[in-house]
Amino acid sequence: MLVVKKFGGSSVADKERIFNVAERVREEYHAGNEVVVVLSAMGKTTNELIEQARNINPRASRRELDMLLTCGEQMSVALMAMALQSMGVPAISLNAWQVAMHTSSAYGNARLKKIDTERIQAELESGKVVVITGFQGINKYDDYTTLGRGGSDTTAVALAAVLHADACEIYTDVEGVYTADPRIVPNARKLEEITYDEMLEMASLGAKVLHNRSVELAKKYGVQLVVCSSLTRAPGTVVKEVVNVEKMLVSGVAVDKNVSRIAVMGLNDVPGTAFKLFNLIYQKKINVDLIVQSVGYSGDKKDIAFTVAADRVEEVVSLLEQNKERLQFSSVEVSSDVAKISLVGSGIMSTPGMASKMFEALYDAGINTRMISTSEIKISVLVDERYAEKAMLAVHDKFELGD
Repeated sequence: MLVVKKFGGSSVADKERIFNVAERVREEYHAGNEVVVVLSAMGKTTNELIEQARNINPRASRRELDMLLTCGEQMSVALMAMALQSMGVPAISLNAWQVAMHTSSAYGNARLKKIDTERIQAELESGKVVVITGFQGINKYDDYTTLGRGGSDTTAVALAAVLHADACEIYTDVEGVYTADPRIVPNARKLEEITYDEMLEMASLGAKVLHNRSVELAKKYGVQLVVCSSLTRAPGTVVKEVVNVEKMLVSGVAVDKNVSRIAVMGLNDVPGTAFKLFNLIYQKKINVDLIVQSVGYSGDKKDIAFTVAADRVEEVVSLLEQNKERLQFSSVEVSSDVAKISLVGSGIMSTPGMASKMFEALYDAGINTRMISTSEIKISVLVDERYAEKAMLAVHDKFELGD
């Protein structure tokens, strides 16, 4: 049996936790299984490296940032291999170059394209535990790339897929997937299981349990995931294609504070305007989420507002200003003090009254919505950031999702 185990940064934050993880790996190894371990950087290492970069150059290139950030995972895997060896378990650490893990060239947000498995297979066949850096790859220029925050999950799922692993386990500092962030909503309930589609929405909408692209890969290749705690032995949450038909209509509520609203004012109200705007942004591989278009009071002008990740705002605004003459708009307005609240569940759009019930919860809490977006399994609203946690609690309680 081949098992892929991924451990997040909090799971390997210090010596004690490294040896805690090593003990779990040793148990798996002594049970007769082949083990591949994927690690994130220790604790807050990635944040500390980003802060160092900002102190040196606030506008550092994404290429150099990736070169720096990959150091965190290389430190984790080397220390883990050392810990395992000290416990009598043969182990070897490998980075993205040694594997190799081929990605696109989008520094900071690369996508995995192909993983060479020969080295991993050879090390497993020699009886070693293979400890691999998460979050990183190499592109066609032989440069290091990173997969975006949380990308170690994607590394683990991709490895499970190409190695045809029997199990893929994602360990974190919570005991599974909850109806809301238990650090914000005390009575949030742990889910026994959740579908890929619901988990993808939760991950994309701010739930920090899994990287959204890891869920995409798991669904595409049929990799069944288990999300559980590295600190306790409690059973986790299974992420799979089909769950109990009598499950709840709503799976949970997610909040995303890493979002900003951009409004492009005074655009010409003619065919092709929206295409020109969003195609320009797409060319830079920047994801746009909520979109609202409103016709201006003059009749021949319109405004288009949309949301992007907060760390891409400056890039988008600069891009718009560079193309102001081509797009023919009057001004750009940015709101960074916003948050996105999302209700997720397979029964949302097929069950009458769900949206009304969510808006009633926000109304009762005295919270105004600034933008709204819906899909088959989610309703998202943009609110002032100061009300994010209050909104999450209100919606969670309204749908009685807690214990």
